Amino acid sequence: MRRSRLIYNTALLTGSSLLMSCIGMAFQVWLVGRIGSAGIGLYQLVLSVTNLLATFAISGIRFATTRLVAEEIGGDEASGIGSAMRRCLAYGAFFGLAAGAILWFLAEPIGFLWIGDARTVLSLRISALGMPCVSLCASVSGYFTACGRVWKPTLVHLAEQLSGIALVAAALGLAPAADIEKSCAAVTLGRLAADWISLLLMLLAYHLDRRRHYGERTPGTRLTARMLKIALPLAVSAYARSALTTFQHLLVPRGLKSAGYSADGALSGYGTIQGMVLPILLFPSCVLSAVAELIVPELTEAQVRREGGAIRRTSLGLIRLSAVFSGAVGLFMFLFADILGQAVYHSAEAGPYIRILAPLVPVMYTDMTVDGCLKGLGQQVWSMGINILDALLGLLLIWQLLPRYALTAYIGILYATELFNFALSLGRLQKITGFFTVRRSSPKTVARR
Repeated sequence: MRRSRLIYNTALLTGSSLLMSCIGMAFQVWLVGRIGSAGIGLYQLVLSVTNLLATFAISGIRFATTRLVAEEIGGDEASGIGSAMRRCLAYGAFFGLAAGAILWFLAEPIGFLWIGDARTVLSLRISALGMPCVSLCASVSGYFTACGRVWKPTLVHLAEQLSGIALVAAALGLAPAADIEKSCAAVTLGRLAADWISLLLMLLAYHLDRRRHYGERTPGTRLTARMLKIALPLAVSAYARSALTTFQHLLVPRGLKSAGYSADGALSGYGTIQGMVLPILLFPSCVLSAVAELIVPELTEAQVRREGGAIRRTSLGLIRLSAVFSGAVGLFMFLFADILGQAVYHSAEAGPYIRILAPLVPVMYTDMTVDGCLKGLGQQVWSMGINILDALLGLLLIWQLLPRYALTAYIGILYATELFNFALSLGRLQKITGFFTVRRSSPKTVARR
């Protein structure tokens, strides 16, 4: 395994992720002050629906691109990369346009019936125009991840974030401060413009990179069938998981209203946890999310070359690193929760929730690494199956418990679902790699599973 490349790319992606997370957190703080916790809650509801359609737009193509290109590189078939990418981009364009059309034409039924708030319809229609950007950028990003040149999409994402902040701020400057609907639409419009800027830059970067490194397209070996075999099972499972997660988010404000909250009070409580507390808890996770993303092509290439011993050592080392790092982060969050809530949001409400959820940080962070290892070893369908069970459990618990126990139930449900997901994922990785046991079998064992 090319350890030096992995270390370099991890450091690069981690550094850039920290920079972008700092910028994003500062912007989130400003946004909370500008549109309030109720506005953040409304925007989170819009995101819950657009994320579902974004899942349909992507339909597994990012991971499929990474895996397919990594297989071509690992099998010394780099000349087939152009043909693979042509298929991946066509796949992404088809699903991106379809997702945009669905969201545009069904915005009113979704806003009125699913979300139960007519103020979301305008934002949903604006979001529909960005779905092709989501799918095509995902495919190109998967290509750069497989090739080990992550600095190119990193620069594009940084440009997207900075332009998005400027565009959102400009759009909000034209929206009435007290109008939640128009404020939410302004945020969505700014993000849409940034998505299109990102797509143009990403396609330009890919065009220049492919011509420089891989030359002309050549016919590949069953590329279409291989792409569909990877993408479609992952897409179907992602649809199910995303749909269940979306219904979870839509049920939370309804459950809080059933528990006695007012409409804006329910949005405010939901927005505090989902839009304020969780971003703080997940802020340092960019370190491990970078590792989880970059380990996919490394493990794929090792699996193609049947390097079972390297796979076991790498998986165990990453899990130990994740446990140590996330444990330190969780302890810090627990001890300084009130200070963080005041310093970041100038809010006394966020601190207690940060402290309550801080012990969950090691589980959430380490689970990211485990999921990355599973995807790198071709276990993406298993991983998504576990995520579907996790989302189904959360949906049932929210439906039954939230109307009676309000936010206390929501916090308990977060703990239950995260622990459930982590236990199943870690168990599957142990079965595939056997990294917790002393192995005397052939180093090719993992590659054959």
